[in-house]
Amino acid sequence: MSSRTDDAGATGARRLRLLFVDDEAPIRMVMGKELQRIGHDVTIVDGGKAALEALSENAFDAAIVDLRMPEVDGWAVIEHLKKAGSDTDVIISTGHGGMDDAIRAIRLGAYDFLRKPYKIVEIDSVLKRVAEKRTLANRAAALESELQTVRGKTQLVGESIAMGRVKKLVERIAPTDSSVLILGETGTGKELVARSIHEHSHRSKMPFVAVNCGALPENLVESELFGHKKGAFTGADTPRKGLIEVANGGTLFLDELGELDKAMQVKLLRFLESGEVRRVGENEAFTVDVRVVCATNRNLEDMVGEGTFREDLFFRVNTFEIRLPALRERKDDIPALAHFLAMRHMKRSSLPENLLSPEAIEVLRGHDWSGNIRELGNAIEHAVILSDGQTIQPEDLPTSVSRRHAANDKPFDIGNFGHTMTLREIEMEVILQTMEKFRGDKPKTADELGIALKTLYNKLNQHQSLDQAKAG
Repeated sequence: MSSRTDDAGATGARRLRLLFVDDEAPIRMVMGKELQRIGHDVTIVDGGKAALEALSENAFDAAIVDLRMPEVDGWAVIEHLKKAGSDTDVIISTGHGGMDDAIRAIRLGAYDFLRKPYKIVEIDSVLKRVAEKRTLANRAAALESELQTVRGKTQLVGESIAMGRVKKLVERIAPTDSSVLILGETGTGKELVARSIHEHSHRSKMPFVAVNCGALPENLVESELFGHKKGAFTGADTPRKGLIEVANGGTLFLDELGELDKAMQVKLLRFLESGEVRRVGENEAFTVDVRVVCATNRNLEDMVGEGTFREDLFFRVNTFEIRLPALRERKDDIPALAHFLAMRHMKRSSLPENLLSPEAIEVLRGHDWSGNIRELGNAIEHAVILSDGQTIQPEDLPTSVSRRHAANDKPFDIGNFGHTMTLREIEMEVILQTMEKFRGDKPKTADELGIALKTLYNKLNQHQSLDQAKAG
């Protein structure tokens, strides 16, 4: 016999998924109501055998187990959890056990031991300690992914009009629990904006968990996000928390959202609508309290029109939309960004204002930055190393930046070729120099030259045919 009670009003940070096991019906009835009243999800079973079945099918934060029961007693339940590698905290209760039983239970891994009759305030105190312990464990798990990176308070650098709009939106949105969709090209700093939202929210002391949806193996996406029970699929040798559960009480950042397939979009939508998580292989769901911030460099509206992204999910994640400008659209911010990136690389809290020479700043301003802030960061790291901590000069920057800048500034001069050029040769030289400027990006080259992309391809094919004829 089992029953389940829920209380939708409980707060996620304190709410636990509980299994209550006792062979006395009056105790089950009273404790089911009381545990629900103090804000927990409760599954109630009438004996050890039913408890083992429930534990094999579902995940629980804690199990309150009567020690003396017919057929399967509390000792068997503790042994089962120990062998399964479960992280369920066991609280033993008994009206017959003495100190020896208490010591044995603790040695076997029980979290606490209560003598019957116990008061609800006693068990509430134990459960609060369990909740605090699990919150700390979640924080530690969330920090594991950042062990290789030393992070300070997230800074959104830049005073341009475009960044001013972003900062104002973050300031207004952060204190709420509304979902946010961050749009922008690769390397524009979408995760930094998500972190800033988290750090300025009431969830700032809880986990921030970042997930790159595009980097997750397709066959493991559901397990990574929702977790799984032991034996749920080949290779699932131990039960595992999903990243959504790890983020409980905090913020979940789903980057590259557009990379999720339609099946996972359905599961994500169900979670966003209900707040419930069901681990792979389990029958029962449990509730978590997570704020979701999403990001993508793809056009989700176009994907909705193409049928590759669910319209209902798009509306669910897009309560607020933040569009990050590309670096080429905020070139006034480049000096400040470069200075900040140099400080971060050198692990310094301050650097001289003249760290970058005026000539180096001019080169940085003149670059196209198709890789945005990520590309700028790589260029600054390169320059800091070559300059050996001295003022950065243009020659300290990567050649891909400095050479292209010089080529862009140099006017086209047919006198450099040592012979009279035909009109076709001049045309092709202009095309090739423009392609070099845009690093081979043909659509951008065609747009710069004011010709159709098809025309550009035709001219390149003609040029290749002529070269082959000359070689023959």
